[in-house]
Amino acid sequence: MKELQHLKNLYSPIQPAVKSTQGDLIYLEYKSSEELSDFIYCYWQLKTEKDLSEDFKYRVVSDGCIDLFFNHHKPAESFLMGFCRKYTEFSIGTSFNYIGIRFRPAMFPMLFGINAKSLSERDSELKLHLPALAQWIQSEIKADQSFQTIVDILNTKLKSELNLDSKSYDERFLKSLAIILERKGYLNTETDLDTGLSPRHLQRIFNFYIGTTAKSFSNVVRFQHILKANPSRQSLKRDKLYFDLGFYDQAHFIKSFKTFYGVTPSEAFD
Repeated sequence: MKELQHLKNLYSPIQPAVKSTQGDLIYLEYKSSEELSDFIYCYWQLKTEKDLSEDFKYRVVSDGCIDLFFNHHKPAESFLMGFCRKYTEFSIGTSFNYIGIRFRPAMFPMLFGINAKSLSERDSELKLHLPALAQWIQSEIKADQSFQTIVDILNTKLKSELNLDSKSYDERFLKSLAIILERKGYLNTETDLDTGLSPRHLQRIFNFYIGTTAKSFSNVVRFQHILKANPSRQSLKRDKLYFDLGFYDQAHFIKSFKTFYGVTPSEAFD
């Protein structure tokens, strides 16, 4: 579908590379199969090479996506992570191997019919929402399988189960989503999303597909655009990219950035 392909080309959610003083962590991302690429941004793996000396705190920055993930050591432990308006930190122990699927914004509810608002601002057990899929992961994912093998298994499973060609989409919502992404999140969502949806319907449909309002999603897109630009400390001060994206001043920008990332821009772009 052309609209979905257009959305895919407009937005690439970024999770900053894991930094570990121990140097014993691996974070990998694999792209999905071409048939699923309109819906899935990537498959990812976060694992330890050997036991760490202390519990690892994994920070997830706001990216507008919904993730499905599971413990490769114990596939019965599978979860969903919904839209978050601020960064999230997990303490995940000293030895782990997590594998996940990062769905593009709005695509998880489109594929599975689950209200994204019910997942927002938290992680929850997959079995509470998709018990059959949780059971399949538990039975089919084996501890001795490589990440690449698991990606292949997941690609095959999702292509066979999801019936992609039969999905229907609200074109007005997709147009609203495209406008936000095209403008890199810098817009007035009350006046600039003139796609035939009333304000109330717009709020309802964004809550269902994204898990939050159009304005909150736009703020995350704006933050992600700065991550993608990956400015140096010096260029950030010199070029003042934040002015181009509608921030009133440096203090406003720093406060917003820290909400989504957990650290200041100077700490993030060192």
